[in-house]
Amino acid sequence: QLQLVESGGGLVQAGDSLRLSCVASRRTISNSAMGWLRQAPGKERVFVAAISWSASSTVYADSVKGRFTIPRNNFKNTLYLQMNSLNAEDTAVYYCALGRSGLALTEPTDFASWGQGTQVTVSS
Repeated sequence: QLQLVESGGGLVQAGDSLRLSCVASRRTISNSAMGWLRQAPGKERVFVAAISWSASSTVYADSVKGRFTIPRNNFKNTLYLQMNSLNAEDTAVYYCALGRSGLALTEPTDFASWGQGTQVTVSS
């Protein structure tokens, strides 16, 4: 059974950068799209970014476009989220997720397995 473990979260100042990592174990992720979603306190889990299995396609939520990127390293079975120019609205628990297919899709239901999440807090 796939295990996804996120890391790299923390407390930062507005304008700072963070890089989240998600290491997969027990099976390869190289044939699947991957994504990041986030959940702020009292709100639903929402899509942040996704990348296709081959990394040929990426898609981003409008709120992070131009600030976040989602590289992957299939040899390391690892997904990343590079977050720049962070602001208070980015404060949330960030979840790594395995796509149900190889396509970079945007609905939470497009993802089949989830990590436990990592907290990102941005102070203004």
